[in-house]
Parts: sequence; C-alpha cells; structure tokens
Amino acid sequence: MAQNATIYKVELTVSDMDRHYYETHKLTVAKHPSETEERLMVRLLAFALNANERLEMTKGLSTDDEPDIWQKSLSGELDVWVALGLPSEKVLRQSCGKAQRVIVYPYGGRTAEMWWDKIKNSATRFDNLQVINFSEAETDELKRMANRTMKLQINIQDGDVMVSVGESIVYVTPQEWKSAA
Repeated sequence: MAQNATIYKVELTVSDMDRHYYETHKLTVAKHPSETEERLMVRLLAFALNANERLEMTKGLSTDDEPDIWQKSLSGELDVWVALGLPSEKVLRQSCGKAQRVIVYPYGGRTAEMWWDKIKNSATRFDNLQVINFSEAETDELKRMANRTMKLQINIQDGDVMVSVGESIVYVTPQEWKSAA
C-alpha cells in the first residue's frame, strides 16, 4: 500500500531587502513520503529566495517532468524553473531548454560538492543556469525547525538569509557556484 504525503501548513513571511519584496504566503505543502524534512525546508527557503506573486510549488518529487517550484508568465511560458538536489546533466539540459531561468539549489555537503565537480564543466554552456549551494550544517539546522504547522519568517539582506520559526533562528549564507549570464 502506498504511503500518503504529509501535509504542512506554512505561513511564510518573506522580507527581501535585496529585491524589495515583502509578502506573506499561505502555503499548503505536501511532503512526499520519500522527501526528508531537510529537503522540505530547503524547498521553502528556495521559494522565499525567489518569491513572486506568480511563483508556485509544483508536484515536485511525484512528477519527473516538473521542477520543485516554477514561475510562469501571464501567457503561460516558464519564466523560472527551480530544482533542488543534484540533477543529472540531461535534466539540466532539458530544464534550460524549457525555461528562461533555471536555478538549482544543491545541498548535502560533500555529496553536493562531488556532483558539482562532475557537472560544472558541462554546466558552463547554459547561460540561463544559476547554481546556489546551501551548506550541510545550515540545512541540518533548518530541518530541526520543520513542523506540520509553521509560521516561517525569512529575512534576506545583502545575500544573507535569516530563517526563524518562533524562538529558533538559523542563518544561511547561500554560496553561488554558478551565475546566470
């Protein structure tokens, strides 16, 4: 028997001083049975870093041909494709062909570093690809904040990120491994 997704209710308040974006998003997020709480929190962080009124969570892990998060234009084209983890070169190529901007957020410490060492030379050809890593220590702290009902506050200033839930605060410094042209 297939295990069901776990539903998380998240009130995500984003204060992004770098982009002058200040908004609260009420999200109902389905955590796939194979998804870890660390990945769920990275997904919410990625959402906040790209927050926009048209940004949406997708079916994620349960669908192979969709990113974790996307933003479509008013006419339906894919403006932003956000993927988490360590996609193959084939998936990167397909993603970069489908969307104007592709952002990959690897995480997992040494595993992510090994993935990047393997893929970075071929990734240089994708002008619309941006790769931003999160440290293992920071994502490990984020997963401890996960709760089925969360009021998550994310403040972004000068590229640094402060994530808070209640009294718990985690500081995240995204590391840009590749910038889009």
